Amino acid sequence: MTELVRAHPRRELFGLRVDAMTADEVVDLADLAVRSRRRLLIGVVNAAKIVHLRSDPLLRESLLECDVLLADGQSVVWASRVLGQPLPERVAGIDLFEQLLGLADRDHRSVYLLGARPSVLRAVEDAVERRWPGVRVVGSRDGYFDAGDSDEVAATIASSGADMLFIAMPSPKKEIFLGTHGATLGVPVLHGVGGSFDVVGGITKRAPERWQRWGMEWLYRVLQEPGRLWRRYLTTNTAFVVLLVRERLRRTRPYVPSTTATEGTAHE
Repeated sequence: MTELVRAHPRRELFGLRVDAMTADEVVDLADLAVRSRRRLLIGVVNAAKIVHLRSDPLLRESLLECDVLLADGQSVVWASRVLGQPLPERVAGIDLFEQLLGLADRDHRSVYLLGARPSVLRAVEDAVERRWPGVRVVGSRDGYFDAGDSDEVAATIASSGADMLFIAMPSPKKEIFLGTHGATLGVPVLHGVGGSFDVVGGITKRAPERWQRWGMEWLYRVLQEPGRLWRRYLTTNTAFVVLLVRERLRRTRPYVPSTTATEGTAHE
């Protein structure tokens, strides 16, 4: 699968190599991964991850481990153009999640749902059954399990024979789980979907399409939960703009896995 992914162009942004792929191209690649039973670990990056990866080695390593890394944030797409490394489009995690469910629906593929609260997970299962009746949900587990139970959870996923695994657990729990068990799960397509379970399950409402096109989806979230989110987005967005200015002046060397080289630093 690696050689097929590398056939697509990549852009160097903030020390990461981001795949210049459309959502349709990723879905086609996922289809091939399922048919060939080869792993396709899909990762997404947004402004917050770009800000935090410099001080969070676990997050950084998890992004470097991905077979495909996509821009899940209009700000990243805009930044790619400013830096002369243009990406074709934003590939939002929620949109890709739904397109992959559409693929599974069409071909009657099996999926495993991992993460969120039990009530949210039930709502997602109901939504999948209603909207994508061809999907076979071969297992599900909420994200509230102890580290000591992760071996059992991984074994259950592996025994399910799932074609796709969708993970809605926060960092770093998701990264620790995939880093520990990813190689033994035997699931071709693995996709960390963040808060997409809440959207698909009808718990939270997504921003209108116009807000998405303008890159203001973050503001829509803030307006829904101002007390919890306003400070986080203000801090992150400001830090991202500062990083973009610095990146324009001096590029960051591509990061590489710590097992093979040292952490990326800016070009001297």
